[in-house]
Amino acid sequence: MPIVDFDETSATLRCCGDEDRSTQGSRRQALVRAIRAQSNVTVDLSELAFADSSVMLDLAVLARRLRVRGRELLVHGAQPQVQALIKHVGLHRLPAVRFEPSPALA
Repeated sequence: MPIVDFDETSATLRCCGDEDRSTQGSRRQALVRAIRAQSNVTVDLSELAFADSSVMLDLAVLARRLRVRGRELLVHGAQPQVQALIKHVGLHRLPAVRFEPSPALA
């Protein structure tokens, strides 16, 4: 099973395990499929144990491309260490990025 996968039916991008620059190439196909979504895209980070800034950059690019098409990126389920990275890089402040309510990102 891929670490990052996109389900067209639910328009959900699921990330799990450890994601960093060394796994960037393996998530590219799922991101391309997510960019083509005909609705808002949900990013499920509930199973993502570790991420680096390359993951956040990929999500920021996805959000930008979705925004151009009038869509949004809904992020939910981030573990505390991933929430800290999201805040550090500012992903939570980008237009068209929405987060499931979380005290760490409020």
